[in-house]
Amino acid sequence: MENMGQEIKSLLVIGNLGYIGPVAVKYFKQKYPGIMVYGYDIGYFMQNYTNHGLMGETWLDRQYFGDVRKFNKDILKGIDAVIYLAAISNDPMGNAFEKPTLDINYHAAIDIAEKAKQQGVRNFVFASSCSVYGFADTDPRTETSEVNPLTAYAKSKVFAEKGLEPLAGNNFNITCLRYATACGFSDRLRLDLVLNDFVAGAIVDKKITILSDGTPWRPLIHVKDMSRAMDWAGSRTEGPGFIVINTGSNSWNYQVKELAYAVQKAFDRVEISINENAQPDKRSYKVNFDLFEKLVPADYQPQVTLTAAVQDIKKGLEAIQFSDKNFRQSYLIRLKTIQKLIAGSFIDSDLFKID
Repeated sequence: MENMGQEIKSLLVIGNLGYIGPVAVKYFKQKYPGIMVYGYDIGYFMQNYTNHGLMGETWLDRQYFGDVRKFNKDILKGIDAVIYLAAISNDPMGNAFEKPTLDINYHAAIDIAEKAKQQGVRNFVFASSCSVYGFADTDPRTETSEVNPLTAYAKSKVFAEKGLEPLAGNNFNITCLRYATACGFSDRLRLDLVLNDFVAGAIVDKKITILSDGTPWRPLIHVKDMSRAMDWAGSRTEGPGFIVINTGSNSWNYQVKELAYAVQKAFDRVEISINENAQPDKRSYKVNFDLFEKLVPADYQPQVTLTAAVQDIKKGLEAIQFSDKNFRQSYLIRLKTIQKLIAGSFIDSDLFKID
């Protein structure tokens, strides 16, 4: 790669069949001709396809299927960098499946990092989350601020960061990217994310429904900008062996109602419904991204604006002729997919595949 780090010739993306993975795989293959990109995933969301072009996996050099809790270290032979995206990926899922959340988001990440170090992998990138800050809507939180994880999902990220730290060193760099809330269109779109939900609601109902009073703060980042950050982290050689870094942009700290207004501007005659009587949302946090701005070269900084992100989601949904008024009960909500797989006896209550 062409940043200040080492060239990556082979990359393993763990959890590549989710929301972020397809975007990241395309990013690396399109930017770096000749790079070998491998995917590893259990396939929970493989059928949740929401694109009208070529699937992200067509860019891969090889797809491995497996459970991160039963990971074969031989897959890591000859790999330069690992990006760990595998996760039970939001608060409702984490609360419903607390043990698998800890096992997949935390324990398996540590196990695979240990195996990666043994196999000579140079860089391990862990997708963490700004949700570790919990309630923090006063001063923007920095990497040295106290964490306050309020959910199983957020706690799993804190535990993983702490468990990864002692593994770094000896030519093994670990970067924990504390991502802002994701948004943007993907081959496997999620609509259980705030901006994505607002755009979907505007399309099918001509209405944006805010369940809170609209005042909670959320930092956001587009999936393409998440990929840029992985690019930097996957090949970095400078700085300490272990880094936790808030990943996003100071300009992308928004109150939820501001996001709704931005979506409203992209449509004709869309109303906004705010629950003025809602209980205070405890998940409200501003985040300081000064360290990311300081350490990361300009080419890897966030480049997608809020307006562009809204248009990206809008165009993507319109391209697939999205019209499901009941989308909050559909496969586009990750918890609904998991519940359907359990009901069909494809996976058990601990989210293991049933043979």
